Amino acid sequence: MSTPSTSLPTPAAPWITQLHAHARQHIPSALGLGLSLLAVLYLLGQSLAQIIAGNAPAGLRLALLGGMAGFVTTALGALPALILRGLPQRVEDSLLGFVAGMMLAASAFSLLLPGLDAGTELLASKAMGAAVVVGGMALGVLLMLGLDQFTPHEHDKTGPCGPGYQQCSRVWLFVFAIALHNLPEGMAIGVSFSQGDMSVGLPLTTAIALQDIPEGLAVALAIRGAGFSPLLAVLVAGLSGALEPLGALLGVGLSSGMALAYPIGLGLAAGAMLFVVSHEVIPETHRNGHQTTATVGLMVGFALMMVLDTTLG
Repeated sequence: MSTPSTSLPTPAAPWITQLHAHARQHIPSALGLGLSLLAVLYLLGQSLAQIIAGNAPAGLRLALLGGMAGFVTTALGALPALILRGLPQRVEDSLLGFVAGMMLAASAFSLLLPGLDAGTELLASKAMGAAVVVGGMALGVLLMLGLDQFTPHEHDKTGPCGPGYQQCSRVWLFVFAIALHNLPEGMAIGVSFSQGDMSVGLPLTTAIALQDIPEGLAVALAIRGAGFSPLLAVLVAGLSGALEPLGALLGVGLSSGMALAYPIGLGLAAGAMLFVVSHEVIPETHRNGHQTTATVGLMVGFALMMVLDTTLG
């Protein structure tokens, strides 16, 4: 006797039907995404209430400038793909390892540690301060896990995934994949500048801008390797950096309302970045047999970010 099928509806089904079926098959992820989105909307509402009252966030302009820096360096990093068809796999894995190392160190030194300090100062308790930051991290992980499950996108090595991917062109699937990667970086920049504190925002923005150079190149080469023209690959990879100033505006908004929003926002941005590193970047570097080279790149990136945080913070 045949068993009932649990597959998604046929590609011809409307996207909303496929989304509903996908949610029923991934109930924990759907609930997590809903919870995290509600929390983000609440934090944003607190911030908008302040703006309406005439109290714009202190770091709004700095956050926008920081996001633009990420946009520019991503575009610059993508430019060599006009000429290069690809990089040796070992070099590409080491560059992605470098990116992962900088993101890990930025999460620790520029997001989690300031978040712990801010939470402890606000609540007069190290344990409660840590709990607030951990709660923010959980929201960030739930947000990214939900977006990864429910956004149609495609990775160079693993192929398309997400409900409704059959109805999207491959270019848009790559765009959505890049968006899932760049959005938390922009949010981190916005959160770090939300209090106008250069000692938190400057090291983090510098690190993200630096690692966006090899990241932009890797993305452009992946798109070109999928069969697209060099110009289109560079344009898509470069324009993906525009998500960083948008993410920065979101980050500064959600972390500048009530006082506790700042440590929660720092934890949320750190959780989102750690999710991307563990779920996407590190597995990609270890997929091709160059784990040692990738690990060395990670350690170099981590050490560089640690130095930047010490000298610029």
